[in-house]
Amino acid sequence: MDDQNKNLILATVLSFLVILIWFTLFPPPEQAPAPDAPAAVQTAGDTAPGGSATAPAATAPQTDVAAAEIAAAPRISIDTPRLAGSISLLGGRIDDLSLKDYKVALDEGSPNIRLLAPIGTTDVEAVKPYYAVHGWSPAGGLDPALVPGAKTLWEAESGATLAPGKPVTIRWDNGAGLVFHRKIEIDDNYLFTVTQSVENNTGAAVRLAPYGIVARHGIPKTQSVYVLHEGVVRSSDGKLEELKYKELPDLTVDTREGAPTSAAAVAADGWIGFTDKYWMTTLAPAPGQAFTSVVKYVPTADIYQTEARLPVMEVAPGATAQATTMVFAGAKEWEAIKHYEDETGIKGFVNSIDWGWFFFLTKPMFRLLHWLHGAIGNMGWAIIALTVIIKLIVFPLARKSYVSMAKMKELQPEMEKLKEQAGEDRQKLQQGMMALYKKEKVNPASGCLPILLQIPIFFSLYKVIYVTIELYHAPWVGWIKDLSAPDPSSILNLFGLLPYATPGQESIFFIFSLGVLPILLGISMWFQQKLNPAPTDPTQQMIFAWMPWVFMFMLGSFASGLVLYWIANNTITFIQQYTIMSMHGKRPDLFGNIRSGFKRDKPASK
Repeated sequence: MDDQNKNLILATVLSFLVILIWFTLFPPPEQAPAPDAPAAVQTAGDTAPGGSATAPAATAPQTDVAAAEIAAAPRISIDTPRLAGSISLLGGRIDDLSLKDYKVALDEGSPNIRLLAPIGTTDVEAVKPYYAVHGWSPAGGLDPALVPGAKTLWEAESGATLAPGKPVTIRWDNGAGLVFHRKIEIDDNYLFTVTQSVENNTGAAVRLAPYGIVARHGIPKTQSVYVLHEGVVRSSDGKLEELKYKELPDLTVDTREGAPTSAAAVAADGWIGFTDKYWMTTLAPAPGQAFTSVVKYVPTADIYQTEARLPVMEVAPGATAQATTMVFAGAKEWEAIKHYEDETGIKGFVNSIDWGWFFFLTKPMFRLLHWLHGAIGNMGWAIIALTVIIKLIVFPLARKSYVSMAKMKELQPEMEKLKEQAGEDRQKLQQGMMALYKKEKVNPASGCLPILLQIPIFFSLYKVIYVTIELYHAPWVGWIKDLSAPDPSSILNLFGLLPYATPGQESIFFIFSLGVLPILLGISMWFQQKLNPAPTDPTQQMIFAWMPWVFMFMLGSFASGLVLYWIANNTITFIQQYTIMSMHGKRPDLFGNIRSGFKRDKPASK
């Protein structure tokens, strides 16, 4: 591979990265949601699911409750070490939940993250209606009025407050011989266990099917980046599937459902729900339980929902039937999710975290970062330590690149002479370069291949840092109080010396509000670039000359933790490469480059 082809490969890789970052910062607009439906319309979450092999035929839809009815209904409090909220006795839905350990912002008095919210909640509270509801579907000709529905007012049978070790039970008697009970339990973290039962005192067998639903009204505010999945996530007997919100309206319309629907039969183990970057609400039937996993979009009400429909049960006279479904509603903490996978039996639950394409790399990297965080006690230093360890692991590959680049640097004067001798004769120049490579025993390809092999590794490291919740509101040093947010300092007010506010992230001018970390990123990229042989093509020279400063602006609005990783990676790479090149007798004249400013960055004239 000659020098021109090598530079072409490098330029292609860098161009791909630029395009990736551009679409990350400026993604195509999401499909606009339909206007919110009036209160007195059906919520698919409260209708009787049907039309699947394991559920009964669909029955007539029930009308949804109004926001005023929800507000007036009695509630049961939820109070655990990590959660606060309530359960509405109107429909028995879990629709009010906040996370005690996570705040919306670092400001004093900032409210807790509100995960679930009842019907009637508006965007003023930064949350749209989002809730979990359970129920029974009639089958075998059973009258829908005989099963609990959206307007069913349950009564509290036992327990005034739901807490760990203190379950609550609600009860509804249909007055025609069927008595329904619902026992709700919760652990110390984020797992609800909902056990539904029905007593048949009618004197005849009845057929009905239990279900659980998680419903969201409208598209929530998401990160809208391509490296992160937000939307539906489900596992069906080990098969993981992810659907973004914008994909749900395009699902095939099921005539039995009357809405775009995707159903999957689960033989023994599965779960389904909605995932955000840091939070998740998921349904998981008891391990070994067959069910139908359903994703649905209701266009008339602009509702996105996931369902776990259990098989039809036939309850003999005098008998009782029951079914158990778990609901995870909380932060995507690896330890908690892994515990539910190992101890509770929710198979593959750890895959609800978005590990990406290179999951075989991101999973062990995350385990190492998690351990480092626990050992060091500071996520910023843990990121730097992880970067050092990864760089040491891939050093044998990197060394080949550095040695090749050092040799190429040594040949630069000879290449310049060949260019002068060849003039416009490209073929003569190529022949001269090949002869020079052969004479000096240099293989330019040995510098490209190790770099390409390292790309998946460092992309995986980037992914780990981006998705891990440990960065959320995690401080590093000084002014960096939140590694999941951009650097709050700004060159526009001389890093706080001037009493002026700087543009927020919602402003188009935010990209010019460079903080300390983005500036250090640009400088570290520029220093690293000085160690590599300059491209012979003037256009490539110009691209490479501007690359550090373009990236400085483009990555300036990224989370501080990510920028810190890039600075650490660039600095370690520079030290390694500088040392190896010095060992080969070609110490770069960095101070000469600095004294000459950016003159050496200008492309050579033709």
